[in-house]
Amino acid sequence: MQIISYVGSAPKSRGSARSKSLMLKFRSKAFKRSGSGFMAKAFSGAGILPDRAFSPVLPKVNFRVLLRPERLKKICIFSALVIFVPYFSIKLADHIQSFTGPLQMAETFSSEIENLNTAMAKFAMASSGASFDENGNVLSDDGKVLTPSSVGVAKAVSFQSYRVKSGDTISSIALNFGLTNISTLISVNGIDNVRTLMAGQKIRIPNQDGIVYTIQKGDSLNSISIKHRVSVEEIVDANELVDEKLSAGGELFIPGARMDSASLKKAMGELFICPISQSYRISSYFGRRQDPFSGVLSEHTGVDLACPTGTPINATMSGKIVKTGWTNIFGNYVIINHGNGYQTLYAHMSKILCRTGQSVSQGTRIGLVGSTGYSTGPHLHFTVYKNGRLVDPLSLIKR
Repeated sequence: MQIISYVGSAPKSRGSARSKSLMLKFRSKAFKRSGSGFMAKAFSGAGILPDRAFSPVLPKVNFRVLLRPERLKKICIFSALVIFVPYFSIKLADHIQSFTGPLQMAETFSSEIENLNTAMAKFAMASSGASFDENGNVLSDDGKVLTPSSVGVAKAVSFQSYRVKSGDTISSIALNFGLTNISTLISVNGIDNVRTLMAGQKIRIPNQDGIVYTIQKGDSLNSISIKHRVSVEEIVDANELVDEKLSAGGELFIPGARMDSASLKKAMGELFICPISQSYRISSYFGRRQDPFSGVLSEHTGVDLACPTGTPINATMSGKIVKTGWTNIFGNYVIINHGNGYQTLYAHMSKILCRTGQSVSQGTRIGLVGSTGYSTGPHLHFTVYKNGRLVDPLSLIKR
């Protein structure tokens, strides 16, 4: 009986131990999470486990431990990662999207580009009357540079008065009086900006090409001669000088001389500012280039300035908005007529901020950079026309 009693009680003891073990596991894994939830109440109500087995277990915060230097350091690093990693990820994505890159397309639009370039040429003002090149040389009707009729002939300078008429241009006036460079009229009359020349205004017309030079302290006829590449004899004859003494502040007419390129452009109002005043990179230059879509060599009609979407676009020079709209190639675009034969095109805008017929000043915000139309990424396509002919924009922009 003792043996039977022992054998019979052994499984009960083992079962009790197993039950306790299962209960502890169950309690530690499940009921610490559920606390006094429905399942806990059900087991407790069934008498399987005591109520105290299901009391919520909450972690105790020891601030003394948290405030230890090594713990604070870990907390700060973790917080910085949580805050700054998403921020810099967004910035990196924006930076990557801010520059044009290659894009493969099954279809090209070369013929449409050619047609649009032809249309753009028609938008530009045609040449009226005489014209001139970048050095101020007056051009004939066939585009050739005119040469002075009295080259190498020394003569005294004389002037006559002329009243500007409606429709006159600085080059047409020069041509009518036998002058071959527009810098002569600009220099002699002290014209700061040709655009301010008005009908009815009187100007002086010299009998030969040349510029007026203001004598500086320390100048001599020899130094002036070398500077302007004109002989001393020609300077003496043109000004009818009786001696070589020069007075600072006085003026001399330098026959055959011309204004330097920068001064001429300033007087002609042709010092363009860059249409993008913020950071950018040139992703494509004017002239021959490889088409970013088809890979075929073609003529690029302007310059591409890559920068983030939404970057402000400014008018490079004062003028009048003559066209705004949309094409499949240029997307949202704006054309400004600046007068004197100049027109500029701004393409691929995300938004146009001006209207047709509006007069704008140099630096006026006219739109925002985008990637609309035939584009591989956010950038401004900037084109310049001069008398219906394409001009390299970078040759005009003051940077």
